[in-house]
Amino acid sequence: MRSALRPAATCVAAAAIGIGLPVLAAPLAHAEEPAPDLVVSTLPTATPKPGEVYDQPVTITNKGTAAADGVTFRIRLTRGLDFPAHMDGCTYSTVADHVRQALCELDKAVEPGATVTTPVRFKALPKALMEAVEYGTSPTGETPREGFDDSYRRLALTADSTADLEAQGDLAEGTPGSRVTVTATLRDVGPGWVREQESDDQPALMVRIPKGTVAVDVPGDCEPFGIDGPTGPSEPGHTTYVCAPGDHTLEVDQSLDYTFVLKIGKTAQDTRGEVSVSSVYGIHPAFDRNTSNDTAYLNVDVTRDGDPGTSTSGGAANGGNSGDGGTGTGGGSAGTGTSGTGTGGQENDPHGQSTGGSGTTGATGTTGTTGTSGTSGTSGSSGSMSTASGTGGSGGTGGSLAATGSDGTPMLAAGALAVTAVGGLVLVAARRRTSGK
Repeated sequence: MRSALRPAATCVAAAAIGIGLPVLAAPLAHAEEPAPDLVVSTLPTATPKPGEVYDQPVTITNKGTAAADGVTFRIRLTRGLDFPAHMDGCTYSTVADHVRQALCELDKAVEPGATVTTPVRFKALPKALMEAVEYGTSPTGETPREGFDDSYRRLALTADSTADLEAQGDLAEGTPGSRVTVTATLRDVGPGWVREQESDDQPALMVRIPKGTVAVDVPGDCEPFGIDGPTGPSEPGHTTYVCAPGDHTLEVDQSLDYTFVLKIGKTAQDTRGEVSVSSVYGIHPAFDRNTSNDTAYLNVDVTRDGDPGTSTSGGAANGGNSGDGGTGTGGGSAGTGTSGTGTGGQENDPHGQSTGGSGTTGATGTTGTTGTSGTSGTSGSSGSMSTASGTGGSGGTGGSLAATGSDGTPMLAAGALAVTAVGGLVLVAARRRTSGK
């Protein structure tokens, strides 16, 4: 009510100041012309419980020098109050900002020094909390203008109730250097609605940005927070913000969402920031007596390439061979498998071994089956010296070829020389036996 009425009151005051100079400049006889001057008594304050009816009389006194020919009496109630019944001679309506109004005509002449009495009745609704009542007339008895004086008054009251504010958080996931979006929410669970413009209990949400992230886009209703209040207009890059509705109003079951865009730091780990119910000045609102739902969190899960569930080598979760060269499942078993042509090798094999070309290993025409993690890159080692066509498997990641980066040619050459030497010695021994005989 205050924001809706005070600007108009300022305009009325300015108008009064503007017309004051001509009045002072006018002849004194004109200023003393008889005129009514109606004054309205003040209503006693109250703290009604939801459902209670307030019923008090108001006395209108004419302190002027002329009679007021009838009185137009107006009552306005904020949204947590209502009229219990409609009275004769009154017109009821709803005006701006959900304000309920009764405009009543008192068809009586009020002579100078005389009084007239009229009731002011209203009831507190279930959502009543911080309320206001406007009542009265104008000095002449006509419809009152905006603003308050002795003829038209305002009663502020607080119902015997509460409003439970709730903080809600969010969860986002991203990689280092990326941007994620999180939303902090302030909700009025009730039973009372909230409008506080005159104290430090103005409803708000305190948002602390998760460590390891930077706020790069911030809602316009969220301002950087200092020691005991906002420090300036909304802007990115701060660690703490206070977010509040512009009119300091929250209806029952209304939620206010404040969405932030965060940039995740390159070295950030899983992190979270805190969201908490507050006031604009960092004080917990007195009307909120339930603190169990006042805190929530903005969680940011930081993921990286190579996290569990992915593999950067071997093409398999257990680090095995992704190719088909060989059919074994364990280490190389000599002479147990047949030679075959591989359809693929390890993803990280050097020198193009992943293509599964023609093999040179295997000594008996059969090759051992290589496993996905065997330690021997060459298959079967026993048998005759015949060579077989086929890859004989490309070996696992722990095989000697993959470990050395060699294609095995030096080892084969050394093996051939060893075999030739042994054959020569056998031939010499045979000749000696022949000559001896």
